[in-house]
This record gives sequence, C-alpha cells and structure tokens, in this order.
Amino acid sequence: MKPKKLKKRIQQLEKRLREGTQRLARLRRRLHESESAKALKAARKSAARATALTGKKYPGQTAKTKKPTSAKKAKRKLNLSPERRAQLAAAMKARWAAKRAAEGNSTTSSDQNSPMLPTQLPENRADGA
Repeated sequence: MKPKKLKKRIQQLEKRLREGTQRLARLRRRLHESESAKALKAARKSAARATALTGKKYPGQTAKTKKPTSAKKAKRKLNLSPERRAQLAAAMKARWAAKRAAEGNSTTSSDQNSPMLPTQLPENRADGA
C-alpha cells in the first residue's frame, strides 16, 4: 500500500478513534515500515553510486588500500549505431596519426642526439673563466 493512501486512512481512522485504536496502530506501523524501507532503499542506492565512483573491486577492500583520487563522474555509455561508432573511430585514429606526425616532425629537427656542430665556438678568455 502506498504511503499517501495510508496517510489518508490514518486521517479517517483518527476521526473515529474510539472504534478502531488497534487498527489505527497497525496502519501507522505499516506506514512507518514503508517509509523506513524507502529511506533504506535510497541509502543503498547512494552507497552503490559512491562505490561505483570509487572503483571498489571487491567488498573486502579498505580505505587504506585504495589510491587517493579526486571524485570523477562516471562515464556515460553512448547509444551509438555501429556505423556512427566506426565513423568516430576513424576520425579519432586520423586525429591521433596527425598528432603523432606533428610530434615526430618537431622532435626530429631538435633532437639532442643528432650529430650537429655548434654554430659558435666557445671563446677562450684570459681570466680562465
């Protein structure tokens, strides 16, 4: 029975308290149980969410064993069609290849191990410094 319906019945019974004190007590008890069950369910849900965010792998894991991380949002699973997923994968691969090529060009020209002669020779000073 839903809490709203129980509250309504309680109000009706409170009007005629003399007739059904036991019935009123039983309905109040049922209302209290349903509200506590609802609160317990919400607490379990939030605990499950927190556990999913921290990345707990098994229940025996303690706070000492997990790494201190900042709170991260859980990744959403995108509802993509296979064609769109393939299209995005191709675009990302092209982007990564371009990035690697750009990094490759910049590192080869300024490589520290390349056998290049310095453009200016160090001058010998008279004071020895």
